[in-house]
Amino acid sequence: MTPAKAPQAPKLTKRAVVDRALELADSHGLDTLTIRKLATELGVTPMALYWHFRSKEELLGGLVDRVWSEIDADIDPATPWPGQLRALMDSLVAVLRAHPAAAHLLLAFDKQSPAAMRPTEVTLEVLRGAGFDTEYAAGIARQALWTGIMLVMSDPSAEFLSPEELAEHQRAKQVTYATLPLASYPRVVECAVPLAAHGDPEFHYDLGVSIFIAGVEALAASPGTGRQNPS
Repeated sequence: MTPAKAPQAPKLTKRAVVDRALELADSHGLDTLTIRKLATELGVTPMALYWHFRSKEELLGGLVDRVWSEIDADIDPATPWPGQLRALMDSLVAVLRAHPAAAHLLLAFDKQSPAAMRPTEVTLEVLRGAGFDTEYAAGIARQALWTGIMLVMSDPSAEFLSPEELAEHQRAKQVTYATLPLASYPRVVECAVPLAAHGDPEFHYDLGVSIFIAGVEALAASPGTGRQNPS
């Protein structure tokens, strides 16, 4: 009787490599991601990964494409342009929040791949349709990306402290603010609790995006800021 053949391991795909690499980067940081460690996680030899990515730099580029591709650029054309811009910003922030490594990836890699260009193209189309000239449209699009990255990197809930350490840190800050000379710092004393608080992450992101959108709307309403007649 012929012995049964052992089942073949599923073929390693480029997508599977990127998926696992992004999981590792999100969990342990980009600095800890190596070809050897990734190969071990996938149960293959490092040479098997080089069929898909010739270097770590190329692998990281694949992760960047993955992050960009998750941004939802399918906006509703019937929505007024501020709402379209808000939808793009909300999706950018959601993707950056979902992947702790994403902000650093987008800072490190300025890619012109189709995955990166589509959200950029849609954002520029929204801004040009709102009447901004090419210089202002490009500048606002860049600021949109920096705003999303800044919000994620400054998320007050992302501090690497235990709940006990965080509570003690907040208590000490609150005491410091509340005991300042009232005559010199009346508003700081008044706001001691919310200034020292850990903060609600949803409020943090909603406020940050709202301020950005309000700023762009204010620019649109101001003369001499590159505003043209909407196309």
